[in-house]
Amino acid sequence: MTRVTDPRGGRVTLSKEGLPDWLDPVVRVAETVAPGELSRFLPPADGAGRQAAVLVLFGDGDGERGPELLLMERSAALRSHAGQPAFPGGTLDPEDGDPLTDGPLSAALREAEEETGLDPDGVQLFGVLPKLYIPVSGFVVTPVLGWWRTPSPVDAVDPNETARVFTVPVADLTDPDNRTTTFHPSGHRGPAFLVESAVVWGFTAGVIDRLLHYAGWERPWDRDKQVPLDWRS
Repeated sequence: MTRVTDPRGGRVTLSKEGLPDWLDPVVRVAETVAPGELSRFLPPADGAGRQAAVLVLFGDGDGERGPELLLMERSAALRSHAGQPAFPGGTLDPEDGDPLTDGPLSAALREAEEETGLDPDGVQLFGVLPKLYIPVSGFVVTPVLGWWRTPSPVDAVDPNETARVFTVPVADLTDPDNRTTTFHPSGHRGPAFLVESAVVWGFTAGVIDRLLHYAGWERPWDRDKQVPLDWRS
């Protein structure tokens, strides 16, 4: 089984069985990282915020590109986060389950299928990161970690929502030439990645940055290098 389900109710759960050795550092991150080590924006203590989940999906890639990560670029026509590269994901629906247990797992798979067309039966979920907060939108987001055990074709399901779907080699994300700091008109500065003719920034870049760091994959890069959000190679 790639997704482990409870036969009593079909509940999606986690499994580390059969994972490739190269994912061991990511498994350790999921088991040990503290919320404050990932972001300074943590869920409000009063429980406010809209529950959401994203799928951080790693694939084996091919012999030349090596392990890779699945990303999508949101449509330029959207009111919020237009044109921004992101992990597949979205808000939890009532049918996804308990927000404190299986709900984020089900939501991450469901949203990824709706946005990219991937076959969720080819995805093995193996961990979750601590819930993080996006102040500008009020979302409390659970990053759900998955291994693309059996890759399936992916593409933008709804062009009004998604401009494109693509994979990025982890080697490109760790390449110092592709790392930079970006700045938002609001004054926010944060890590970014110049890959696949796009700037990966914001929440998505922050999660990738911390995963690379705590997994021991990060390479020294020039933190004084800056690019605007509208950069294109």
